[in-house]
Amino acid sequence: MTSDPEEQVRLQGFGEMTLRTAVATMMQLAPGERADAAIFRVRDDVRLAQSEIAELASHWGIEPAPNVRSPGLVPDQHWPDVVRGMVREAPLPSLMVAFLVGMLVARR
Repeated sequence: MTSDPEEQVRLQGFGEMTLRTAVATMMQLAPGERADAAIFRVRDDVRLAQSEIAELASHWGIEPAPNVRSPGLVPDQHWPDVVRGMVREAPLPSLMVAFLVGMLVARR
C-alpha cells in the first residue's frame, strides 16, 4: 500500500497533486462521482484501488462527504412562502419596479 502522503498522483478530472490532497478531494465528491473517479500514481501510472483509497482516508482521518438527498426528493415549498422570502430580501426600488411591471402586464 502507498502511504506516503506527499507522493505525486493524478486525480482524474482534477490534475496532479499530492496523494493526501487527492484522497481529501475524492472524499468530498458525491458517492456516485466518487465511484467514477480514479487516482493514478505519476511514477508508474498505476490506478489505486477504491479499497486502498478508503483505507488511506480512514488512516489519515479524512471523512467522506455525507450522502445528500436529491433535490427532487425534497418536498416543494408553498408558493406564498417562496414569494414572502423573496420580498423580504429584495431592496425597495426593485420591489417598486416589479410592482409597476406587474401592473403593466395585468392591464394588457
